[in-house]
Amino acid sequence: MTAASRTPRPRTPRPRARLPWAALPRELAATVEARLRGGPVARAEDQTGGFSPGVAVRLTLTDGRRAFVKAVSPEQNPDSPHIHRAEARIAADLPEDIPAPRLLHSFEQDGWVVLAFEDVPGRTPADPWDAGELRRVMDALDDLAVRLTPSPVAAPPAAERLAGTFDCWAELAADRDAGTDDLRDLDPWAAAHLDELVALESGWLRALAGDTLAHGDLRADNILLTPDGRVVFVDWPWACTSTPWFDLLCMLPSIVMQGGPAPEGLFKAHPPARDVDPEAVDAALAALTGMFLVHARRPAPPGLPTLRAFQRAQGEAALSWLRTRLRPRLRA
Repeated sequence: MTAASRTPRPRTPRPRARLPWAALPRELAATVEARLRGGPVARAEDQTGGFSPGVAVRLTLTDGRRAFVKAVSPEQNPDSPHIHRAEARIAADLPEDIPAPRLLHSFEQDGWVVLAFEDVPGRTPADPWDAGELRRVMDALDDLAVRLTPSPVAAPPAAERLAGTFDCWAELAADRDAGTDDLRDLDPWAAAHLDELVALESGWLRALAGDTLAHGDLRADNILLTPDGRVVFVDWPWACTSTPWFDLLCMLPSIVMQGGPAPEGLFKAHPPARDVDPEAVDAALAALTGMFLVHARRPAPPGLPTLRAFQRAQGEAALSWLRTRLRPRLRA
């Protein structure tokens, strides 16, 4: 599964450049330096991955200490500060044996929410996916599901975390029935089977009930591969309690989007998905697909102009997988 062996595919949608470290208010940068207690910043390496419009930077201080710092204010996006606060709560409580960066500090100043983590040496997986790296990540994900069952931290259940985002087919059907959405730009198969998708999606609450701590937003740009062979999972604001297979299911559309193998075989090959009720998987996948495709039809959020294209690409991969699973139940 190398780049040469894959069929041509659209380029993965990319986030726009984040706010650079140099754009932070001087007083805020000084507070970061004081909290880290390693002297002034000697080097700042701005990071461009992910879909937050705020600062993401690797800092080296004059005494050699390193840290990864994230900072955002409502000026970049009104929802992003809430997301950073949620991440701080989860990160502060994650046990040390979980492969995630340790939270060093979190604070708020003049409307900014700042998080400082240990700097993990590593890189994101190759795009398109490399077969060896994918096996490494999938094995780590299997192990993560075991370590996080039952959840070692207090986190909202999936029913609470996903409320309002996993009922999108029903929302779309209501708009169709009200005459406010003609579904013209929706995938024709999805438009033709919208009522069936609404019924299928309605089972997600029951399907995703569980006591495993799920990351909730796993994809390649939230994973670091370290030189010493570790796989580290970063960015935990969407963590919730759910099933051991929820993270695997959520990640597979992005793997397909980035040149990986067909999702069904990969899903069935991993322990968290063994002996799972197929109807529960269908319900969760239908809800996930609806979230991606319906959100992709909305205007871009402030500061995130490429997010909708990224959601659409994952939604198209998820819909293809869903159609495969539903054959021959839903023909045409």
